[in-house]
Amino acid sequence: MDNFEKNILYEDKHLLIYHKLPGIPVQSAGVGALDLECACLNYFHKSGKNPAKQPYVGIVHRLDQPVEGLLAIAKTRKAAKELSKQAQDGTMGKEYLALVEGEMEPAEGMLEDWLIKDSKSRMGRAVPEGTSGAKKARLLYRTLRRREAQSLLEIRLLTGRFHQIRVQLSHRGHPLVGDRKYNSNAQAGGASEGIGLCAHRLRLLHPISREEMTWEIWPEGRAFFDCHA
Repeated sequence: MDNFEKNILYEDKHLLIYHKLPGIPVQSAGVGALDLECACLNYFHKSGKNPAKQPYVGIVHRLDQPVEGLLAIAKTRKAAKELSKQAQDGTMGKEYLALVEGEMEPAEGMLEDWLIKDSKSRMGRAVPEGTSGAKKARLLYRTLRRREAQSLLEIRLLTGRFHQIRVQLSHRGHPLVGDRKYNSNAQAGGASEGIGLCAHRLRLLHPISREEMTWEIWPEGRAFFDCHA
């Protein structure tokens, strides 16, 4: 993973905030492939910025491989425990930009569904309430702009389910641009091109000082083109 350091937005003894580009897996890339967790370990070894004999990398939340966005990475077990708690109880705020097919109506609102994960296909789907194994999924959205039969949405997750944004939007006939798993109109392309989803704003309390901190990015992935212009 070339130029790892250039995508570090913040770093101290306890915490690292990273801008992950589309196509990069967060963990378990497979034999001979580099994932973000391994890249962090390499960086800590080479830079000497993690003084532990064996540098610690705490992945407290994840992004799908084709998704771009902000990730908080803990550098100590204490920080990981605190950040994981924030990720689970909603203290950690995560907002996304989603470029979808069609025009969302109404222009803003809440989506609520029951979702289930198919382990064989590695896909999620919406099912009727009461389905065995299904979990409730909720998100808030608002339309930022529309162009050429596409809508750019800002999304705030209220729950964290498998492929939640991708499944809920596809279920309503507005799949993400470029998402070959859930959008039958998506053209084949390399994983590095990504899909129309970016974790663009991250808010958390510093795991030690408890200071409220916020970061924001605009996507670089090709699926978005010039959506922020």
